[in-house]
Amino acid sequence: MQRRKFNWKVFIACIIIVYLVAFVGSIFTSQNTNSAWYASIKPSITPPNFIFPIVWNILFFLIGLSLYFAWTAKPKSKKESKAAKRNIAIIFGINFLLNILWSFLFFYLKLPAVALVEIIVLWLSIIAMIAVTWKIRKLSAYLLIPYAPWVAFAGVLNFIIAFS
Repeated sequence: MQRRKFNWKVFIACIIIVYLVAFVGSIFTSQNTNSAWYASIKPSITPPNFIFPIVWNILFFLIGLSLYFAWTAKPKSKKESKAAKRNIAIIFGINFLLNILWSFLFFYLKLPAVALVEIIVLWLSIIAMIAVTWKIRKLSAYLLIPYAPWVAFAGVLNFIIAFS
């Protein structure tokens, strides 16, 4: 697929969608990161609390950019465009739901072992996002790459908590 002229309305919509996901996830997370429960289970390799919102804001912005570039890629045909947009909507939608679900399972329900299984599925959904966007527009896939190691690191922290 080729590039199109920059579409501000679609760009803003993509950013809003991604940050709505972030907001919903933060509802379950923000109240618990300073809780006695979390302090009692937090591994020593956990970065300081102020790092998480910085990194997540950068990642969510990159995810929004990736969504925009994939969504606005110029297709070779209408059939290809329809299939690509369907695939983008499905894989990003699944990832967004999994992102929220992890916060709900880990911080709200306080189920680290269940959250560990879920974070593995979340990480696999990131790999699927990269694969789907690679076929549509490589820039979109590249923008998702930092998301994978960050979630893998979160998975390591989750593993330590679940099995300590």
